[in-house]
Amino acid sequence: MNILFATIAILGFTGLAGALLLYATSKRFAVATDPREDAVREALSGANCGACGLKGCADFARACVSRGKLEGLNCPGAGASGMKRIAEILGVDAEAKETPVAVLHCNGTCASRPRPYVYDGAQSCSVMNAVGVGTSGCAYGCLGCGDCVAVCRFGALRMDPETGLPVVDASKCTGCGMCAKECPRSLFELRPRGRRERRVWVACSSRDKGAIARKVCAAACIGCGKCARTCPFEAISITENLAYIDPAACRACGKCVPVCPTGAIHATFTPVAAKGDEN
Repeated sequence: MNILFATIAILGFTGLAGALLLYATSKRFAVATDPREDAVREALSGANCGACGLKGCADFARACVSRGKLEGLNCPGAGASGMKRIAEILGVDAEAKETPVAVLHCNGTCASRPRPYVYDGAQSCSVMNAVGVGTSGCAYGCLGCGDCVAVCRFGALRMDPETGLPVVDASKCTGCGMCAKECPRSLFELRPRGRRERRVWVACSSRDKGAIARKVCAAACIGCGKCARTCPFEAISITENLAYIDPAACRACGKCVPVCPTGAIHATFTPVAAKGDEN
């Protein structure tokens, strides 16, 4: 018994000595932090999404305080109100920045795209794209596994079981760009929200010629150019059989939407026949 008690006592004293040594070391080499870093972190979303270009919220807060200004720094998750709060903490002027929103360049719903293949592997868009398989004949469209939904830290994405496509909730989207980074086919684009939330874009990424594109997807852009000829602001260009609407030039008049023969052009509003400048 004496040996047992002696062993316990030795272990106890060793543990206590180690704890005291660690405490003394932590005090000796402690690095003082600016209390403003904690205040900045509280103003952030806490998602650690890396959309700011740094490793996470802690690094972003440290960068804000160390630089003493917000030039070149922006947290999409914090939004305009959060960045304004951070500017107040630092005692600088907040830069007015519009939060972009993600749009999907694909409208290959279950109804518009035939599914001639059956995929029985890992349910991951990145895996499917890496091995060059899918369930439809379109080599450009959404693979439908929801990798983008999984990485969204703000609940702004969901998979629609009826269409098989991800749906963006613009009211929750912070424009962090995580979905754009995750999608192996680069189907997401961050676009300006537009005045009164009016946005127009081509919901297709196919670069196949019209007949081939239409064969694998009824909603594909066929590069006919009707939209470009209709646009009064020259905001639409056709490159590699695919139309693209330049958000900087687009005035969201909506005239291109009804002329698209496949319905590939989408808008967040219902286009109406309008006279003159719709902006």
